[in-house]
Amino acid sequence: MIALPLAWSWALDGWIIAAGVLCAVAASLVGNFLVLRRMSLLGDAISHAVLPGLAAAFFLTGERASLPMFVGAVAVGLATAFLTEWVHRYGEVDEGASLGVVFTSLFAIGLVMIVQAADHVDLDPGCVLYGAIELTPLDTWEVLGWQVPRVVVTLAAVALVNLLYVTLFFKELKIAAFDPGLATTSGFSASLMHYSLTTLVAVTAVASFESVGNILVVAMLVTPPATARLLTDRLSTMIWLGALIAAASAVLGHLAAVEVPAWFGLRSTTTAGMMAVVVGLFFSAALFFSPKEGVVVRAVRRARLSLRILGEDVLGVLYRADEQSASAEPIAQTEAALRAHILCQTLPLRVVLWKLRRRGLIDRDHHGVRLTEAGAVQARELVRSHRLWEHYLVERAGLAPDRIHPEAERLEHITDRAMRDLLDQETSISATDPHGKAIPDEPESPS
Repeated sequence: MIALPLAWSWALDGWIIAAGVLCAVAASLVGNFLVLRRMSLLGDAISHAVLPGLAAAFFLTGERASLPMFVGAVAVGLATAFLTEWVHRYGEVDEGASLGVVFTSLFAIGLVMIVQAADHVDLDPGCVLYGAIELTPLDTWEVLGWQVPRVVVTLAAVALVNLLYVTLFFKELKIAAFDPGLATTSGFSASLMHYSLTTLVAVTAVASFESVGNILVVAMLVTPPATARLLTDRLSTMIWLGALIAAASAVLGHLAAVEVPAWFGLRSTTTAGMMAVVVGLFFSAALFFSPKEGVVVRAVRRARLSLRILGEDVLGVLYRADEQSASAEPIAQTEAALRAHILCQTLPLRVVLWKLRRRGLIDRDHHGVRLTEAGAVQARELVRSHRLWEHYLVERAGLAPDRIHPEAERLEHITDRAMRDLLDQETSISATDPHGKAIPDEPESPS
């Protein structure tokens, strides 16, 4: 159970967490389709490009009222998406380059306009980056007799709209994300889905901008969906898992912002920044330890595959040595002879020999390593696979006999009983491979 900070207050911290969770979930819902469509930078672009909209709203109204600012920012956010698509389509410019041109231009225009209004309006760079989520409980509206922070009401409405949009248009969004051409032929416009998605991204970014700042908006639009994508291949699961990761990041981020600095004798840090750090940690964990895509998992899988192939190579070498010997007893091979023949390092060879001995496929004594009866059966299957492939590559693929050994050596490790039977059927009956070596009979009982 998580111990709450000594100064914890649900009237303050509870609303801060509520705002963070609503922002994170709202951004994650639409962010899934940005990630799938490789438009992840669009949220970043809109978050930067809203400045001229904010400044224009101030110039027109002469005040910093929330509604005009919101409308101006959303209008410029939509303009960013439309201009990016226009430059990309009609200017024949790469989509990433067109996005960079548009949002940097609008961002620069916004900075110039803000400078002109600097005497009348304050613009705190820290607020732009990290927002002011800690001040959420101070600005409230009365809702059904309750004093609810204005930001929470706004973000709750945005999250609800995004949820309804994703739920009602799930099929259309999925088709448009993976195959826009199919979407058009199915009777609905892929462009309409694109612009409606862009509109909601703009609204979400602007609604979240004031409270959580630029960093967290961009982080939650991209990182939870990207994390979920590493954990699942199903879009529906990805959406709900991404929302869960986003919500957990918001809760743990606020707790960490209050608690972690105290461990080092410091005061609490910015909540929005720590929320972004936590969701980044979730992504890092998924990147390294995802069951299917994790870096560590794939490294372990490759290592296990390498050891399996090395073990089969050891069995093959021992079988061929026995095959060439006139003795009826299995021939012992020293570790040095095996290492020289297979061209492998000492440590992996010793690991493989230990595993083979534990499985009862080899015996090992002071004379060396030799096959057991069970090991001979498995080795015979491997050598049969190799020589059937050589026979097939010469007869069916038309390769020269001096070029088939490396190919057969790779294919033998992925050949099962059914494939061996098929190779046997697809080639002419022959007791030997193209090099004159006998093709072993199939063992009566697989190992």
